Amino acid sequence: MEITGKIIVALEQRSGTSARTGNAWMMQSFVLETTNEQYPRRCVFEVFGEDRLREFNIQVGQEYTVSFDIDAREYQGRWFNSIRAWRVTAPQAMGAPAYGAPAPAYGAPAPAAAPAQAGFNQPGAGDAAYGQAPTAPTAAPQAPAVQPNATDDLPF
Repeated sequence: MEITGKIIVALEQRSGTSARTGNAWMMQSFVLETTNEQYPRRCVFEVFGEDRLREFNIQVGQEYTVSFDIDAREYQGRWFNSIRAWRVTAPQAMGAPAYGAPAPAYGAPAPAAAPAQAGFNQPGAGDAAYGQAPTAPTAAPQAPAVQPNATDDLPF
């Protein structure tokens, strides 16, 4: 599953040693608040492992997309949910920048500009004071006329 939002709280890192294997472990929980909904929701998720904590480099106040797994476990007759992140990415790293269209690659030709229509306060609008002749706007192509069919009763 995935959720996108802003990190509003980073809880303390926890670490310890596994009773079964004797290996050291580290984890940290974060609170994410959704930013694209009318009523924002909050979700606490965990990142397990020192290497993942370094790799994700989660900062409070930044927006991220979090991919996670949900699991439940029982302890002394009570059930607890675990939301564990396996990928955390910043929106800028996912493709297009946050604002506008992506920039063209270096050395790539610039996209062709759309032809300007003659109009008010535009060059080529036929302003006699500037000695320019009026330009005729180009007509948009139209679809060919459809011949009505006597057996076709559809209105379109």
